[in-house]
Amino acid sequence: MTEVLFILTTIFVAYVVYEIVGGQQTANKPTVKPTTPKVAPEVQAIVRTTPKPKNGPKEPPVGAVPAQIAKNSSKGGVRDPKTGEITKIANNYRFVKRWIKEALVVEGLLEKVYKNSELDEPTEAAIKQALIKFEALDKYRA
Repeated sequence: MTEVLFILTTIFVAYVVYEIVGGQQTANKPTVKPTTPKVAPEVQAIVRTTPKPKNGPKEPPVGAVPAQIAKNSSKGGVRDPKTGEITKIANNYRFVKRWIKEALVVEGLLEKVYKNSELDEPTEAAIKQALIKFEALDKYRA
């Protein structure tokens, strides 16, 4: 009886190992077909109206995108001057990144970095006004 139990246990362990190894191999394969990236209508219009070079198809330089399209694509974001990270400002102060909260204090728009327990209606109203002013500062504009 012990031998039968040992054999069944061995088979079960082998099956579990087989499933784990088989699952890892299928997890490495991409299951989603690659798609082409979506392009804004403004960019499509520019691509359609831009004449093609006669020397063959070449990619336009990165700086060739008009400034108006670049502004629209980064709308609502702020840039950390220290790291260069571009982040959108959340609607709720609780979800705003730490560097933005610290920059609000450094720029003099808020008195301090508020804790979640310190937030009440007048404070949140002042914070929303400070975030609007912060987003307009040239130093942090994306």
